[in-house]
Amino acid sequence: MSTIDTGLTLIRTASRRVSAANGWMGNAFKGWMPTGLYARALLIMIVPMVVLQSVVAFVFMERHWNTVTQHLSAAVVQDIASLIDIYNDYPQDKDRALLRRIAQQRLNLVVDFLPTGDLPPPGPKPFFSLLDQSLSRQLGRQIGRPFWIDTVGNSNLVEIRIQLNDTVMRIFAQRSAAYASNSEIFLFWMVGTSSILLIVSVLFLRNQIRPILRLADAAESFGKGREAPNFRPRGAREVRRAAQAFLEMKTRIERSIEQRTAMLAGVSHDLRTILTRFKLELELIGDSPEVDGMRKDVDEMSGMLEDYIAFARGDSGENAQPTDMTKALEELRSDAERNGHNASVKFHGLPVVTVKPASFKRCLGNLVSNAARHADAIAITGHRDHRYLTVTVDDDGPGIPAAMREEVFKPFLRLDDARNQDEGGSGLGLAIARDIARSHGGDIMLGDSPMGGLRAIVRIPV
Repeated sequence: MSTIDTGLTLIRTASRRVSAANGWMGNAFKGWMPTGLYARALLIMIVPMVVLQSVVAFVFMERHWNTVTQHLSAAVVQDIASLIDIYNDYPQDKDRALLRRIAQQRLNLVVDFLPTGDLPPPGPKPFFSLLDQSLSRQLGRQIGRPFWIDTVGNSNLVEIRIQLNDTVMRIFAQRSAAYASNSEIFLFWMVGTSSILLIVSVLFLRNQIRPILRLADAAESFGKGREAPNFRPRGAREVRRAAQAFLEMKTRIERSIEQRTAMLAGVSHDLRTILTRFKLELELIGDSPEVDGMRKDVDEMSGMLEDYIAFARGDSGENAQPTDMTKALEELRSDAERNGHNASVKFHGLPVVTVKPASFKRCLGNLVSNAARHADAIAITGHRDHRYLTVTVDDDGPGIPAAMREEVFKPFLRLDDARNQDEGGSGLGLAIARDIARSHGGDIMLGDSPMGGLRAIVRIPV
């Protein structure tokens, strides 16, 4: 039993190692792969084409080009062998005129004879030459005498020297007679036509990808609370279907927001009418401590009602437009100083950002008001780069415990232990601020401030 357990343990260990290796290889492969749809689609087209042409070129080189070159080289070497036989068996041709005439007229070869001596040293060989390999093999097989070849010196001719008994025979042959020279034309046409097809595919694919990019831009703009002008379904059937579904979803969301806003407008009108009656009746009653308390309660109810309506309505109805964030932050600083707080503002980068001005100012105003309610000093810092606008609000107040920093964004939630219950408020300030930030495609995060209190960070894409 122990042997079986040991074997199972080894198998499990090996399986885990294989799975880990597969996971590592998969992650490494994903790291090398492009992330965009356009690049991936191009890769899907290019890789099979390259593989197919590589296989075709290899088969052609191996089966056709190599074979044809070998047959042509063998035929040239056979002609040379025949000339050597004539030279050896027909000695009465003293000046070898007959042999030269036969070689030139019948075999298309130019032959002459050099004085007896050693053959030249081997010349430079090209890195890849089927002609050199094939000629050398055939000369060694059919003639079996010392030889020297030069396929580099003259591009149109091949020079061959063969050591005979009393002389050196030099032969000039046409390169095309020993070499399949039309193979480069085949490769040129293959690469040229593939390049043309690839260019056509790239242009076609770009036109197919463009509607998807427009749909992504429209969805991103809608998520940031902006309109996508002149957007309509285009492209392939599936892309048009997705675009149409997006437009229908956008219409349903806008209709739902409009219905909710209309309902809240009616409710607010009715409630405001009642509160107005309360205020008139309190004015008619006269002044007394009890009446002052009731006036304070009515004012607090009015403020809470405005907060509820603002939270439910969100930032609907307002269009995004370029806004100078430096001026907006300066207005927040002035408001905080008028209420008796020490506030400072700093901004880095280009200040003009496309936002919904009133709603985004309300978002930042809620954060500053939250800091002013519990702290004496406030520092507002803005930073804009090529991707994000980041606004940081720091204070020196008591802060919020780390475990409660997400809970405070829930509507109607107040931290009674850390806040003064006598200060009023609806518990909707941070919820409204986050709702506005998210409607701009960003978010709000809370953290520890270097001033000792709470840090609120608003980040939205630009």
